[in-house]
Amino acid sequence: MITKEFIEQAPKSDLHVHLDGSLRVPTLIEICRDENIQLPSYTEEGLYQTVYKDQYDSLEEYLVGFQYTVEAMQNPENLERIAYEFALDNQNEGVRYVEVRFAPQLHINSRMDLEKVMVSVNNGLALAADEFNKRQAVLNGEEPRFVYGIIACALRSFGRMSEYFNIFLDAHPFSNQKRNFGLASYELVQGVVEVRDRLGIPIVGFDLAGPEYGFPADDHWKAFHFAQKNFLHKTVHAGEAYGPESIFQAITDLYAERIGHGYYLFDASRITNPEIKDKKRYIQNLSQYIADKRITIEVCLTSNLQTNPAIKDIGEHQFRKMKEARLSTTFCTDNRLMSKTSVTREISMAVDNFAISSKELKDHIIYGFKRCFFPGAYTEKRPYVRSIIDYYERLEREHGLA
Repeated sequence: MITKEFIEQAPKSDLHVHLDGSLRVPTLIEICRDENIQLPSYTEEGLYQTVYKDQYDSLEEYLVGFQYTVEAMQNPENLERIAYEFALDNQNEGVRYVEVRFAPQLHINSRMDLEKVMVSVNNGLALAADEFNKRQAVLNGEEPRFVYGIIACALRSFGRMSEYFNIFLDAHPFSNQKRNFGLASYELVQGVVEVRDRLGIPIVGFDLAGPEYGFPADDHWKAFHFAQKNFLHKTVHAGEAYGPESIFQAITDLYAERIGHGYYLFDASRITNPEIKDKKRYIQNLSQYIADKRITIEVCLTSNLQTNPAIKDIGEHQFRKMKEARLSTTFCTDNRLMSKTSVTREISMAVDNFAISSKELKDHIIYGFKRCFFPGAYTEKRPYVRSIIDYYERLEREHGLA
């Protein structure tokens, strides 16, 4: 029996979680009050009723809440505080490794350039990590360290949605949209690589987020090629709202080492390319390639249920097919606030609904550590993962799961 207590105590990772989707509601309310930012309500209960709900009617409704969180993240002090609290919330539920992602270009303004944005977020995370890792149990080697990495998100498309993007669009009036989207991604990746190398900030990955349909991955090939040449890991949102072809593009055009969501990997009805005659074989080849290469899928159960009205019940989630195909998967939150979730909750949902054995659970949890974009040398990562496995196995024995 895998108990809730065991899941809470087990060392966990979260490889797919958005900073701007994971604020504490009291913090959001306090910042918005102090800075005269309009909210639908200034009480927790009111916000949970109007914005941050248990269920949403569509992806569009789900995304509404980001306009308030992003607006609250427009100065260094707020970014540092939000990142610090984010790390604490993860530590408090047993998360020992986290890769937090966000789109820096949504926060660049007259007060903060890219460097200031990245430094502010890192300051908050580093402070929380330093406090945690000074605990006696960690120093004695009784518990594993807390480690974090930062992933910078480029956007498949954008409009006049931030001070930076407003200036960017004004500066390129003769470029078509597709060219502008690619240019912005390329500018971002050059910046984060430079900040990583010069300041030593643990920027471990580059991501592509936003609507898939009509905004193909190859618009951003140049940016991801630059990431590849500069040893920056790649993960891509793909297969969340579009089909297997989007996942294929992420892997082949953008060198993706992990896939965010990957929900429609097995859905032949979403293949639109007329040149693909045998859709079933195409999916078999694609899923086999993903399995062989151990391209890990970042599974976000609650988020998928909330943003995809086609999923009526958790039992219908495509994780079942991923499990049957023996793909490398790890459970993630996506957005702790918008989805009112935690890694503990995501794992508990999986255990309760997909007949996961204790052996399978261990594999899924350890995959998160093995497939992370660790901010250090491989010679450092190996003993860190070993410490996680040793700690996990000790808990298994204590809970009668060994």
